[in-house]
Amino acid sequence: MRPSGRAVDQLRPVSLETGVNRHAEGSCLIGFGETRVLCLASVEERVPPWLRGQGRGWVTAEYGMLPRSTGSRTPREAARGKQSGRTQEIQRLIGRSLRAVVDLQALGEVQITVDCDVLQADGGTRTASVTGGYVALALAIDHLRAAGTLSVDPLRDHVAAVSCGLYQGQAVLDLDYAEDSNAEADANFVLAGQGGIVEIQGTAEDSPFAPDAFDAMFALARKGITELVAAQAEALAKARA
Repeated sequence: MRPSGRAVDQLRPVSLETGVNRHAEGSCLIGFGETRVLCLASVEERVPPWLRGQGRGWVTAEYGMLPRSTGSRTPREAARGKQSGRTQEIQRLIGRSLRAVVDLQALGEVQITVDCDVLQADGGTRTASVTGGYVALALAIDHLRAAGTLSVDPLRDHVAAVSCGLYQGQAVLDLDYAEDSNAEADANFVLAGQGGIVEIQGTAEDSPFAPDAFDAMFALARKGITELVAAQAEALAKARA
């Protein structure tokens, strides 16, 4: 029995609220159960120096956890003077995931930065960031198209992410903190809307797990991603109406 009482193939309740920031070109507040992440996409009509003059754009991401996003206060990384290795790894994952579905040549010499700030953490903050970050990115691209900056849509597909794990010997979908902290194995799956693999991160916590256990987790992830992509599409349709 899962601590939440969910079925093994059941996502936590998912919410995607758009238009939550008046300044950002794209914004989305995503909820995966009790996890909440604010995703803001900002457009800059410039690219990193190493891309200048190539006619290509860039999509990048930054990630952070607010001090009381967890049970006890964590000092801001800015106050410590540097980002943790975990923060750097997660924001690189988000950036890679979003770039995987963007035609950077079609984007032109524009940079879009997607900021993902964790307001409340209960497991799955990186997967929520990818999933909500895509919605914010899509809305920022809508802004560019409405302004006439882009004549074609550079988005080639959806991208979303979800965690799976082995909990008490059973493959389960979308781990919350209670499961994640006691899982025998956990993995993060980033998949495109059409099913292509963008990235998979998997770790055994105690002892190696069998290939068939991975296959079971992957099957659950594909189901979960299909539901998340449908939720993304619904949120974008409402925002565009």
